[in-house]
Amino acid sequence: MSLTVEKLEHSMAKLTITVPAEDFDKATKAAYNKNKGKFNVPGFRKGKVPQSFIEKMYGPEVFYEEAANTLINEKYPKEAVASELEITSRPVIDVEQIEKGKDFIFTAEVAVKPEVTLGEYKGIEVEKVEVEVTDDEVMEEILKEQKKNSRMVDVTDRAAKLDDEVVLDFEGFIDGVPFEGGKGENYKLVLGSHSFIDTFEDQLVGKNIDEDVEVHVTFPENYQAEELAGKPAVFKCVIKGIKEADLPELNDEFAAEVSDFDTLGEYKEDVKNTLLAKKKKAADNEKEYKILDKIIEGASMDIAEAMIKETQERMKEDFAQNLQYQGINFEQYLQICNVTEEAFMEKIKPDAEKRLQSRLVLEAVADAENIEATDEELDAELDKMAKQYQMQLEDIKEFMGDAEKKSMKKDIAVKKAADFVVENAKEV
Repeated sequence: MSLTVEKLEHSMAKLTITVPAEDFDKATKAAYNKNKGKFNVPGFRKGKVPQSFIEKMYGPEVFYEEAANTLINEKYPKEAVASELEITSRPVIDVEQIEKGKDFIFTAEVAVKPEVTLGEYKGIEVEKVEVEVTDDEVMEEILKEQKKNSRMVDVTDRAAKLDDEVVLDFEGFIDGVPFEGGKGENYKLVLGSHSFIDTFEDQLVGKNIDEDVEVHVTFPENYQAEELAGKPAVFKCVIKGIKEADLPELNDEFAAEVSDFDTLGEYKEDVKNTLLAKKKKAADNEKEYKILDKIIEGASMDIAEAMIKETQERMKEDFAQNLQYQGINFEQYLQICNVTEEAFMEKIKPDAEKRLQSRLVLEAVADAENIEATDEELDAELDKMAKQYQMQLEDIKEFMGDAEKKSMKKDIAVKKAADFVVENAKEV
């Protein structure tokens, strides 16, 4: 076995891996043993056809693909570690030599962690932000809670208005012809929720129960159903019922019911403190982002496209998983938003680049300042994980491999580096 490493431009590298001919022959033999039962040759029992006979009939390369895949999957991970490169992408494999009786040679082109040259990262000037919470903001939060604790009651003595929930029968027509999916019965719709297209909901405001209403709308140009996109439509509607929210009175009893406080005054103060904490956290995050932007601007690094693409893929997977929690798969999301996967990936590319740049400069700061994670800090993170999964700390430690612990320590060091640059910034 031999390995050669060639550094390429733009933070790429090529590993050339040579596997001895005898190992290739063994892999070919293993491929034969696995697949020999698939060959039916007159004069031989199934599974008893000699390897040499099969290779003579079909060519020696009949077992090459499986043998090559076996060797690549076995050898590449080991040689990637042996290369001592910080590899940041999946390999692009190319077979250079594959022939019976000869060494098997393949290459793996990979992205590697780029070198980062830091500019100024201490004393970065950032605008000071004063955080405050107004009485109107407090009341807005309380009114949201009031609305959440309301009950819907029937309305019979007036027409529908915004924020009412109406029960609706409707049927849609284009050029006088009903279209598929355009009909609904006993459909509950909150007026002003913008659940329906165009001005649909607005045209129901002021209408009474059992009144026949014609709603005129135009479907958006980018509507997911192409046969409807951009077309005018008429919906014949009947409001069958109207409900409005009956809001609880804002008093001490309300406060005691929705919070841990006995009086409305105490509840308001708690809401104010909660909003203030959120605003401070948001301001701190914004301050960190601005500092990192300036550090990135003053740094230089050459990030491989393959590394960016790898980050895009991880972001897409995280996004798809979050959608799954909401009962939507990624393909449905693309259809609803009328975008292709390629367009989605292109849209998230700037965020992927910024995420990488931020991580790389913080790793460089950690190296420059000798910032490391202690064993105690790692234990604290593992303890949080143990509590999250309702496990014992020692069980988590045993379950985690050295590579995972090393990765966690690196994450902690990066967080400490972020705290370092923020603490050393100047507010102006």
